[in-house]
Amino acid sequence: MQLDKFYIGGTWVAPQTTDTHALINPATEEQIAAIPMGGTADVDAAVAAARAAFGTWSRTTPAERLQLLRRLLELYNGAYDEIADLMVTEMGTTRAFSRDAQAAVGRMHLEAAIDALQGTQFEEMRGSTLISKEPVGVCALITPWNWPMNQLVVKVAPALAAGCTMIAKPSEFSPLSSLRFAELVHEAGIPAGVYNHLTGHGHIAGDALARHPDVDMVSITGSTRAGVAVAKSAADTVKRVAQELGGKSANLILPDADLARAVHDGVNACFVNCGQACRAPARMLVPAARMDEVKAIAKAAAEAHRVGDPCSDVALGPVVNAAQFDRIQSLIAAGIAEGATLVAGGPGRPEGLSRGYYVRPTVFADVTNDMTIAREEIFGPVLTIIGYDTEDDAIRIANDTVYGLAGYIQTPDLDKARRIARQLRVGAIWINGADWDAQAPFGGYKQSGNGREHGAWGLHDYLEVKSTAGWA
Repeated sequence: MQLDKFYIGGTWVAPQTTDTHALINPATEEQIAAIPMGGTADVDAAVAAARAAFGTWSRTTPAERLQLLRRLLELYNGAYDEIADLMVTEMGTTRAFSRDAQAAVGRMHLEAAIDALQGTQFEEMRGSTLISKEPVGVCALITPWNWPMNQLVVKVAPALAAGCTMIAKPSEFSPLSSLRFAELVHEAGIPAGVYNHLTGHGHIAGDALARHPDVDMVSITGSTRAGVAVAKSAADTVKRVAQELGGKSANLILPDADLARAVHDGVNACFVNCGQACRAPARMLVPAARMDEVKAIAKAAAEAHRVGDPCSDVALGPVVNAAQFDRIQSLIAAGIAEGATLVAGGPGRPEGLSRGYYVRPTVFADVTNDMTIAREEIFGPVLTIIGYDTEDDAIRIANDTVYGLAGYIQTPDLDKARRIARQLRVGAIWINGADWDAQAPFGGYKQSGNGREHGAWGLHDYLEVKSTAGWA
């Protein structure tokens, strides 16, 4: 792959800066590449290419875009295992999870965008007025490292379907799979300038994209801090900003739930992707009177997670980098210092691992919702268990957060689950372990962002609505 180049205007070009980022394999702490970090000149070139391509691409028919998206999906499926292996190398996700989930969601988002494009009516008459849906324009797509294909494709696929042109800026911590994706875009025959790809620091390249007067929309997935910075930078040019940001999601286990199963599954769900998921059910809310039972179940579930080489048969690999490892360690220390009960795991690496950014699967109990580990997004395999007295108390605790991304409810009483779901101030809820749905809208309330991704809702975010009176 073209590790030292950017994909701009349909070709691989040398960066206009000399700044690089050392890409480290988190399992070994060894450098595997030096990734160029783009500056304002590189951003200007990419935006100019996207702007030049917009006039023609925006006037293509849905059928033409559909054909290219289907070809891209075909190529993605052909490179599926390769893409999965690249994510193992760049971010340390286990090989089994990368193939079963990390690569799979990229495929699903392409399929969902194809379905959405086929089902979208771009024009309709209201009396004598034509209501038309048109591409928003040139889009800057800023994506994080934790789900490289999920977060890239969930933006690129609907943007292409809508007729937008774009500049993708994936994280420098997981660029390999996105570089391979750029090659697939080229091979699919998507016209030059429609899709452009560069890497760069958020405060330089990301900021330049957000401020650029020729960028019409920014879609960012990342921390709430990053989302706020992008929104501020974009404000002067009054561009559309879509944000999918942080979370501290509550998992409400009600008294009538199967406690053993609900706690066990809740631990596993929190530790998915080594805890590096914005919708992770990181706060487990349980009946206070049964806290001792919960501790025993959670301890066994956490200690069943084998940690090690992501290419071997383990449950968890390393977290993505040294900075993330250090942040998790500091938050584990804060939990201990603030008086939470350490049920499993704790500081340092798992026994037998002296190299790599491996974190011990950790569970805290007897947590109060004002503790640091209950307020801050840890983004690692760390679960906090909070007791509640009544159903209303559980709902209050669940909503007592600046975030509003996701929520989880466990009870055999579906009417009760529905009643509680209506009271949770979050954008997505899963009842009793319901499956993830690539067609369902995803996004948050409050400081978890705005806008919605997935399926038809994702396509809608990349469209403007125009009314032309007197058309008929």
